[in-house]
Amino acid sequence: MGFDGHARAAVKLLSLFLALVVPALAQDTAAYIPRLEHNLRDNIVAFWYPKSIDRVNGGYIIGADANGVFNPLASKTLVTQARQVWLFSRLAREGVRSKEMLEAAAHGFDFLRDKMWDQRYGGFYWEVDASGTKALMPKKHMYGQSFALYALSEYYEASKDPAALDLASRLFGLFEQHAHDARYGGYLESFNQDWSPPRAGEPGYMDVPPDMKLMNTHLHLLESMTAWYRASHSTVARDRLIELIAIQSNAVVRKQLTACTDKYDRDWTPALGRNPAWDRVSYGHDLENIWLLTDAARAAGIPAEPFLDLFRQLFAYSLKYGYDPEHGGFYDSGPFNQPANARMKTWWVQAEASVSALYMYRLTHDRRYWDVFAKTYDFIDRYQTDWKTGEWWESVSADLKPSGAKAHGWKAGYHNGRAMLECLRTLRELK
Repeated sequence: MGFDGHARAAVKLLSLFLALVVPALAQDTAAYIPRLEHNLRDNIVAFWYPKSIDRVNGGYIIGADANGVFNPLASKTLVTQARQVWLFSRLAREGVRSKEMLEAAAHGFDFLRDKMWDQRYGGFYWEVDASGTKALMPKKHMYGQSFALYALSEYYEASKDPAALDLASRLFGLFEQHAHDARYGGYLESFNQDWSPPRAGEPGYMDVPPDMKLMNTHLHLLESMTAWYRASHSTVARDRLIELIAIQSNAVVRKQLTACTDKYDRDWTPALGRNPAWDRVSYGHDLENIWLLTDAARAAGIPAEPFLDLFRQLFAYSLKYGYDPEHGGFYDSGPFNQPANARMKTWWVQAEASVSALYMYRLTHDRRYWDVFAKTYDFIDRYQTDWKTGEWWESVSADLKPSGAKAHGWKAGYHNGRAMLECLRTLRELK
């Protein structure tokens, strides 16, 4: 057979492959859309709305036990109040009960502005009591401030309320004035209430020395800056976004591992060998990093393809050491170049892994990523989702037993709600 014959045979084989695989994948895509819509609307949204709306004190009640019973006396943290503002705003923009969701978002925005904003020094308190009248933890940390910027940006996009844009602008100004590290890049993270630096060695709200930088904090600064740039079109915001893209695709990646670590000195020297608990890989953060970098690049107007080699390697590491090929889903974390030894499956890791796998499939058209998405969502549907009382279980053990509160200061409807929205958008694009 000559060259032309080989070419014709190859084309025939490719056509046969596409004829078999593409319709099958289209059928798979179509089959998953109603399942995710059901989870989003009838499990996640139905759990949080209207039960979490605090009609007495404002904001949201984010304290609920394993049976989904809400505690109206639970204190209110910036992280989860802001995450719920973000979620309700995005639901409104995506056409999910838009009128009700926008009203719920406005309710949370009012609480952030009127009760959690520090009227004297600016920025938001870390935690207030249930009524919002007493600041229980008044200091500033950029992890919490980043979620405030994320929420305000999304709420402005949904509502076009100029008050939200104004408050976000004031908050971003404080980022620039106090937190941005012009020398080394990224952001200083821990501050006293008045934005002054804390004493050396004084423990911060993230349980590390106050002069450290965290991959985790900068991951959320990346998503918040993406949203803020889209809302504001600020050239300074774009500069900061490009800087955060560089940090999250380079500084936090340990090249010999091709995995990320979390703790750094101010100059981005990795804090390895200092604390055994720090020398670990968090699979959920690495997978989340992939899709947030993709989205950030899209917002900044730069192609994501130059990052693809990194993305493949990050995904491959988590797949090798953190994935459960039998049941689907990803474990929590593990030591370097060893299988996971924290083998619980937390709700947020499964959420971020689902989005990451679909983003990777869209970028590469490699069916293996689709298979990881499908098996992970099947695990979520069967084990992580509490179809009886609503929401997702906080954790599922290695022997498939669910446990944990449905809502607390770190658990709201943001990770899983956002994952369903992002996955649905991507699935519809793939149809």
